Amino acid sequence: MGIQGMELCAVAVVILLFIAVLKQFGILEPISVEDGGDVEVELAAARHQPEELEQLLARTKFSRRELRSLYRGFKSECPSGLVDEETFTLIYSRFFPQGDASAYAHFLFDAFDADRNGALCFQDFVLGLSVLLRGTVQQKLQWAFNLYDINKDGCITKEEMLEIMRSIYDMMGRCTQPALRDCAPAEHVELFFQKMDRNGDGVVTFEEFLDTCLKDEDILSSMHIFEDAL
Repeated sequence: MGIQGMELCAVAVVILLFIAVLKQFGILEPISVEDGGDVEVELAAARHQPEELEQLLARTKFSRRELRSLYRGFKSECPSGLVDEETFTLIYSRFFPQGDASAYAHFLFDAFDADRNGALCFQDFVLGLSVLLRGTVQQKLQWAFNLYDINKDGCITKEEMLEIMRSIYDMMGRCTQPALRDCAPAEHVELFFQKMDRNGDGVVTFEEFLDTCLKDEDILSSMHIFEDAL
């Protein structure tokens, strides 16, 4: 598998791999017609009590039935209601036995851990999933930008993007063809900044990131291919 264009196509990679992780957790299960109102009771009785169903309905783009199905899958795999980074990384790494996914899993975990408490709960999963599957193109791109903006200061530096690119190359490992050169991550960072850093000030703002992505047909098409995953 090649990584040419990864500096732009990583948005789709994020969505695809996150959905794969959720399926591994058992969270994305087919919606059963038997899902009933007892889920509201289960939500209230959960060990780590999530937001009430009505609040999640208001904050996401999922239906009542979809939220019930998502919660059943989450509860069956995460009885405590929380997933720590170590567990998340172990499950994520199963998809990349040929490489080291720990660094990329760390960045992805941080992107979903909105309150920075070191654990992902049902709300974290479902709010992030709502953006990735049902959000607007701009909302999805904002989420991806926040992933790359490691220190959350509102811009992406070359150092941050190099960390992300190295983590992607480490994760893909031996499945990349042709074999990767040591300088490849740095070269992709330079390509990224040539395309994104419109004013040449050495950082990429969200406005620059958004403007470039909205003009790229491959990225725009990738924003929609997972909308029916649930």
